[in-house]
Amino acid sequence: MRAALWLLALFGVAVGLALFAGNNQGTVTLFWPPWRIDLSLNLVLLLLLAGFVLLHAALRALSALFHLPRQALRWRNQQKERALHVMLVDAVAHLTAGRFLRARKAAEAALVLEESLEASGERLGHAGPLRSLLHLLAAEASQSLQDRAAREQHLRAALDQPGARDAVAMYEGTLMRAARWSLDERDAPAANAWLAELPQGAARRTLALRMKLKAARLEQQTEQALETARLLAKHRAFSPAAAHSIVRGLATDLLNQAHDMAQLQRAWSRLEPAERQMPELAIHAAQRVTAMGGEAELARQWLLPVWEGYESLPEGIKLRLVNALEEGMESIDAAWLARFESAQRANPRDPLLQYLSGMACMKRQLWGKAQQLLTQAALGLRDAQMHRKAWRALAALAEDRGDTLTAAQAWKRAASE
Repeated sequence: MRAALWLLALFGVAVGLALFAGNNQGTVTLFWPPWRIDLSLNLVLLLLLAGFVLLHAALRALSALFHLPRQALRWRNQQKERALHVMLVDAVAHLTAGRFLRARKAAEAALVLEESLEASGERLGHAGPLRSLLHLLAAEASQSLQDRAAREQHLRAALDQPGARDAVAMYEGTLMRAARWSLDERDAPAANAWLAELPQGAARRTLALRMKLKAARLEQQTEQALETARLLAKHRAFSPAAAHSIVRGLATDLLNQAHDMAQLQRAWSRLEPAERQMPELAIHAAQRVTAMGGEAELARQWLLPVWEGYESLPEGIKLRLVNALEEGMESIDAAWLARFESAQRANPRDPLLQYLSGMACMKRQLWGKAQQLLTQAALGLRDAQMHRKAWRALAALAEDRGDTLTAAQAWKRAASE
């Protein structure tokens, strides 16, 4: 459609010129004494048009001639800029391939070339971020070469570039790399100092939180590490199993740092409800209470959520739970005895429940029931230590009854384990 319109316009112009010039009888007379020159108006117009074209072409030629030095300089700068980007690509490729010395040399050569470009008056629009990137590549290569002085020099140059803070992504990336290098050297305070310079939004990214977690663990700041691990778990930075394991390990360390019952209770109160219901963690906390001479009722209170989910626990956790409950058996009350008996009746073939109920009955001086449950448990227990304790308890019950033969057999079975 556009071509058709242009063709129509061209035909229109041709018709206009034909109508104007075809019957144009006008003349132009030039007097140059003693001469007189008569020219047709059409010829004069053609001559004026030709003169305009020639003048325009001459001016363009002169302009091109005068601009030749500037164009030559621009061409040379373009070649330098292309060489600069080639060196940048080479630096990245060498760094990726593990050729760190060549990577640093390529980055430094690119920096020299960029300085020559700026000295010639050709400043790139992205000169600041480009220099920061080149310095960062040189610092990364120096870190791999264990050249700490060169690394610090390039790192400071990358951060001190004019407009570095305006290139937000480059600036934040440089700070994160500096924190990573400090962590590689196990310098947690320096890593925290670099991370503290990050903006608030960048400081809550997964990468920054991972480094913050590692720095907190290096400094043995367990509470801060636990809080960071919780954030990472909420951000799904780990798989559910890994997040569960990391949080459980840090919470265990927090409990282990308590040196008395008051500190232990404060540490337990800092845990989230979901963490208190972790079987391994609750069992460990209860064992810490017993080891510190705390109240057995407090330990059982912490173990109650775990006990309520007894059926779904793995076999190893069940064994640890029974051992933890047995440690405070001297002060067992009627409520917990009823819980043991109810669980044992619900699952009468579970030797661990038989053992636990039998020991509870023994502490409550229910000798007959204790003997019955412990005898059943001794036949099914797989754990050697618990099996030995069951036979020792049966031997003690037999001695209390004065049945020396049965007691001797029980002691023999306990000794043979």
